[in-house]
Amino acid sequence: MARTKLVRFDHAAHRLAASEGAARVAAEGGYADQSHLHRDVVAFTGVTPAAVAREPWLAVDDIAWAGHGTPARDPAPPVARHRPARPP
Repeated sequence: MARTKLVRFDHAAHRLAASEGAARVAAEGGYADQSHLHRDVVAFTGVTPAAVAREPWLAVDDIAWAGHGTPARDPAPPVARHRPARPP
């Protein structure tokens, strides 16, 4: 339960930092309402959602949260590993 709450908060914090509105982040992020988001943000950070949104260190992570504000980068292609043929 606690890990789920932390992941939900992290996702919401990054969306707030990407200038999405708190009401939208709450509605789409699994919160009951905007005050629920506000309580979680204050509990995790000690500041309001508006203060979190102004923090420059919260750049949106385009790999972890693909599809939410920035395009995801293509991952590197997998490296093919072949075993050498066994001698006859």
